[in-house]
Amino acid sequence: MKTRFNFCLLTLMFAGAACGCSSAPEPDPFVRVENGHFVLDGKPCYFVGTNFWYGPILGSEGPGGDRERLARELDTLAACGVKNLRVLVGADGGPGVPSKIEPTLQYAPGKYNDELLDGLDYFLSELGQRGMKAVLYLTNSWEWSGGYSQYLAWCGAGKPAIPAIDGYEAYVEYVSRFIPSREARALFADHVRFIVGRTNRYSGLKYTDDPAIFSWQICNEPRPFGEENKEAFAEWLAETARLIRSLDANHMISTGSEGFYGCEADMALTERIHAIPEISYVNLHIWPYNWGWAPRGNVAAGLDNSLDKTLDYIDRHLEVARRLGKPAVIEEFGFPRDDVRYERGTPTTLRDTYYACICDRLLASKRSDDLLAGINFWAWGGEARPAHTVWQSGDPFCGDPAQEPQGLYSVFGDDTTVGLIRRTAEQLR
Repeated sequence: MKTRFNFCLLTLMFAGAACGCSSAPEPDPFVRVENGHFVLDGKPCYFVGTNFWYGPILGSEGPGGDRERLARELDTLAACGVKNLRVLVGADGGPGVPSKIEPTLQYAPGKYNDELLDGLDYFLSELGQRGMKAVLYLTNSWEWSGGYSQYLAWCGAGKPAIPAIDGYEAYVEYVSRFIPSREARALFADHVRFIVGRTNRYSGLKYTDDPAIFSWQICNEPRPFGEENKEAFAEWLAETARLIRSLDANHMISTGSEGFYGCEADMALTERIHAIPEISYVNLHIWPYNWGWAPRGNVAAGLDNSLDKTLDYIDRHLEVARRLGKPAVIEEFGFPRDDVRYERGTPTTLRDTYYACICDRLLASKRSDDLLAGINFWAWGGEARPAHTVWQSGDPFCGDPAQEPQGLYSVFGDDTTVGLIRRTAEQLR
């Protein structure tokens, strides 16, 4: 995220370091874990961040690229104290697939779109200049960027199922073959080696030496997709974590897991994958509307239930974090706009109440020196104005991936939610 590390810019992400950091002549620019806490230059770090998966695409000079918008979005986020960005390295596969974002980075096994590699380099160099950091996830269990299903297709498993077309059960049946597939996993391992081993053409830094990277993340919401896959699933995450560590001694490594619901509703498996020695911290995601905690027909009526279940979900994962002695990050959470509207400018009263609950839990953790160390809301839409409810190639990116209605979970720059985020950042200083 940066070739140099200006602690005075860290108004939120590294609040502990931003207070009285000037006395350290040569601060360590990498975030570490010590005694269950993120530490930067010997001081605990708590942060509020966002999901900004399309950042490297904006950094490209090819289709989808918009470097001027990227600069404006990063400046806006930095001004709000949001300096931890969770980002997709790139999508996989060819164009023209419904529900998948374009353009794609890895268009064939080991074959890469150089404009998007350039965009990733540019994005990281821009973060570095602003004292920001990225969590980079290397693949995806869901169809919207290829991931599991694309690796399987490359290995001859047939045309991937798409949930919106073929149904969710057909999709699960298809992607459940990824974890047992040594061939598909080997293709992914090659991708890991290529990306982690890259050198940034703008900063001149090897990725392994770049403080702009907060953490390497194995997968967005990795799932075993079946009870029979749980053992192999844990082995795959451990194997990949060891591979990353063999390539990079500087950066933290994370799973990208939803936690309990991403582990076949198995808390023991959740603990097992986060107990892997190379895994630096505990991940959890929380989706009240997607998980049925708020009824589809009356989201407002389900708000209290959503808040109760959210706090319980956090506490259950913090128990795991305490046993493991590792910090925890809620790296995805979202709530719909009022009346499940999508349009920019529609009210976010329910969302703001929900966000406030999670922000307050983070602030309480900092006050009590607890292990909840960070939150990344889903997702930053910034200045985008969605062109269609269903994303089409060439539409502006707004945070909601291609399989979801555009605007459903996006936080736009003029939403009242932004004020809450800014105030939380200020309180974390």
